[in-house]
Amino acid sequence: MLLVILAALGGYMFGAVPFGLVLAHKFGLGDIRSIGSGNIGATNVLRTGHKTAAALTLALDSGKGAVVVLLLRFIDADALSLAVGGGFCVLGHCYPIWLGMRGGKGVATGLGVFLAFNPLAGIIICGVWLTVAVLLRYSSLAALVAYLAAPFIFARVFHDPQSFTITAGLLALLILWRHRANIVRLFTGNETRIKIFWRKS
Repeated sequence: MLLVILAALGGYMFGAVPFGLVLAHKFGLGDIRSIGSGNIGATNVLRTGHKTAAALTLALDSGKGAVVVLLLRFIDADALSLAVGGGFCVLGHCYPIWLGMRGGKGVATGLGVFLAFNPLAGIIICGVWLTVAVLLRYSSLAALVAYLAAPFIFARVFHDPQSFTITAGLLALLILWRHRANIVRLFTGNETRIKIFWRKS
């Protein structure tokens, strides 16, 4: 139980590191919280037009999710501790205490957690996200589809520990909540499409 508590605290603290905010300042883009959606994630950083900053934010946000789980694996933590640490890492990214609980939407960080839980399952979930994003060009819809598929992939395809499936299910609910405004815009036809770099339109 002590390890589970430490995993939760450590995961939250590491997840709350606002890489998007730091990189935006480093590249002279201003306060990312005053741009676009106000989130600190890669999608909002991309709205500044700085692709390098957005790519680095994506890598670091997903990386911190993976690092938390991998560090717990390194100390031979049990499956419950891995699941709790990974889940709280995403929670920390969404609700960082030192930014007034105003963080990102948790998509990239959660994908990093999934990849560290089970690399092949994580690749499939990322593939679902990428396929929907490229075909329909809605980042929010891609995230929703991928996260709703995640618990079924862990449970039915790979028969991973129940704690992984439960965490994936809880993260799916969190992603739904964080995207509630996007869901409304999707239904009303007002959601912004993402730009595909190799297209002119």
